[in-house]
Amino acid sequence: MNIDQRELRLVAEAAAPRVDMYAGIHKALRALMADTLLAVGRMDSEDALERAQVTQRVLELLDFCRSHLQHENDFIHPALEARAPGASGKIAHEHEEHVHAIVALAEQTTALLQCEPAGRPAAALALYRALSLFIAHNFEHMHVEETAHNAVLWARYTDAELIAIHDALVASIPPDEMMYVLRWMVPFMNPIERAAMLGDMRAHAPAPAFAAALEVVRPHLSEREWAKLGQSLGLAA
Repeated sequence: MNIDQRELRLVAEAAAPRVDMYAGIHKALRALMADTLLAVGRMDSEDALERAQVTQRVLELLDFCRSHLQHENDFIHPALEARAPGASGKIAHEHEEHVHAIVALAEQTTALLQCEPAGRPAAALALYRALSLFIAHNFEHMHVEETAHNAVLWARYTDAELIAIHDALVASIPPDEMMYVLRWMVPFMNPIERAAMLGDMRAHAPAPAFAAALEVVRPHLSEREWAKLGQSLGLAA
């Protein structure tokens, strides 16, 4: 990956914050990954309903990861390559590795769902460990994107250009996937980020879509968090 270390230093020293296409969605991914891993770790593999519910959560996480990879491949990597050829090479290769890991984990998850009683405890522990390693690698992967990739983007694109790329990416996401994103993104943002995102959504999305977003998010906010959001957005109490 052709990353100029001087650019990284200049980004770190920049006084004004820049448009960060990774920040929000990566908070969502970290929250979803951690929550799913904890669910696998505490799962009663002998309880058929619980085993079905938890394995379904793992499969949903894997589907979301697959979709996220595709969004970055389709929108962010072309932007990197357009103005810094080679900049996305290392991460693009890791994306290919992640696709293979997702397939393997999905097969392992399905196998646990169908596992004979005697093998369930060992299969559940094996899935927990495999998922842990997948998540650990993803955490490191996201850090590189948030630092090295942002350094390239910020050095070569204006904020207006980055917003245009981000808006095109968001416009490509189906409504049901967007609601899933919001459920995991908004509750795990800080109050300023949360208000900015929903404020922008209210300004640009149809009123029913904004109302649906609030309905999805509210159960996952504390009363204090909801009050702060309401005050920031001027929502009726």
